[in-house]
Amino acid sequence: MNIAPHHRIYICFFLFAVSLGALLARMPDLQVALNVNKSELGLTLIGMAIGALISLTFSSPLIAHLGARTTAFVTVLGTAASFAIVPWVGAAPMVFCVLFGAGLLAGALEINLNVEIDRLEAQLCRGIMNRAHGFWSFGFFVTALIASAVRQAEISMQLHLAVTLAVVLIVGTIAISGIRNAPARAVVHEAKAPLLALPTLGLLPLCIIGVAAFLVEGAGIDWSAIYMRDVFAVEPFIGGLGLTLFTFFMAMARLFIDPVVDRFGARAVATALLILSAIGLSAVWLAPHAYVALLGFALMGAGCSAVYPLAVSAAAQRTDRAAQVNVAALGQVTFIVFFLAPPLLGFIAEHAGIRTSYLVCLPLIIYALFSVKALAPRRGPEGAADGSLPSLP
Repeated sequence: MNIAPHHRIYICFFLFAVSLGALLARMPDLQVALNVNKSELGLTLIGMAIGALISLTFSSPLIAHLGARTTAFVTVLGTAASFAIVPWVGAAPMVFCVLFGAGLLAGALEINLNVEIDRLEAQLCRGIMNRAHGFWSFGFFVTALIASAVRQAEISMQLHLAVTLAVVLIVGTIAISGIRNAPARAVVHEAKAPLLALPTLGLLPLCIIGVAAFLVEGAGIDWSAIYMRDVFAVEPFIGGLGLTLFTFFMAMARLFIDPVVDRFGARAVATALLILSAIGLSAVWLAPHAYVALLGFALMGAGCSAVYPLAVSAAAQRTDRAAQVNVAALGQVTFIVFFLAPPLLGFIAEHAGIRTSYLVCLPLIIYALFSVKALAPRRGPEGAADGSLPSLP
C-alpha cells in the first residue's frame, strides 16, 4: 500500500492512543471491578510509569539495533495486547504487573516514533512534530467518543478492549510493514551512545516544560470521567464528554499549529498555550456547573496540546548527543509524568477532594512559563538557530 513515510508514523501514534485511551476511558469501571478507592487505583496504574521509566533509561541502544519498523511492530501491537488483557485480570497487583510490561513497551515506542518524526522533518524541511502528536490526540478523541457511547450502552470492558485490539492489529500491520529508517541527523560532537540516557543540564528546562504539559494531559485524560461522576453525578455519556472535549481540542490544535509555530516561534506559542492551560485548570477547579467543567477540560486540552511536541523537537535538534539519546532523556522526566499523574492526583483526590487535585497542577504551569526561553527557534539543516525554516524546493 502506497503510504507516505510520515503518514505511517502518524498511524502508529493514532493506534497507540486508541488502545491506551480505550483503557483510560474505562477507569470508572476498572475501579469498580477491582474494588479499590481512588488512591489504590492510582497506585495500580503506577506500574506503567515504572515500566516506562526503565525503558526510557535503557532501551535507546536496543531501538537503534532493531530499527524503526521492528520496534514499531513490537511496541504498537504489544501495548494494545497488554491493555486488552487488563479487564480479564481480577486483582489490582496483577493489573500492576500487566501495566508494568505495557510501560516497558510504551517507553520504547515514545523514543522510536519521536526520533523518526524528527528525521522526517529534516527530510521534508518543514515541521510535522505537532501534527504527529495531533494524531495521538485525535486517537484519544476517537476512542473517548466511542467509549462514551459504549459505556452508556453498558458494553463490557472485555469486549470493548478486545475489539480495539483487533482494529489495532489489522491497521497496525498494514501501516508498520512499510516503515523504513529515515537518515539520522548529523551529530556535532560524535561519541558512542551511552547505555543510560540521562538528562543533561541543558536539557533540564525542556524537561520542566514537558512535565507541565504531561501533568495537565494526565489530569485531563486519566481523571476527567471520575471527576464528572463524583462532582456532578452526571450520566456516563455526559461524564465521558470531559475526556472527549479535552482530546478533541488537543487534537485540533496539534494538527493545525505547526504553521503557527513556524511563523511566531516555539517560545511565543508555548507561552500562550501554557496560559490557556492555567485558565482551563482554574475553570475545572472552581466549576459551579458541569458545563463549566467541560469548558475547562476543553481549554486544558488546547492549552497543553503543542507544548510537549515543541520540547521534543528542541531536544531532538540538539547536536551534543544522538537524537534518540536526548529524546529518551527528555522522555524519562516527562513521559513518565503522564503515568505518574494518576497515582499523584488519585492520592490528592482521596484525601483533599478531586477538585483540589486539579489545583496542584497550577504551580508547575507557572514554573514552566519561566522556562520557555529554553525553546530555541526551529533549526535549519545546518543547525542555524535563526528562527527561519529552509525554503521548500
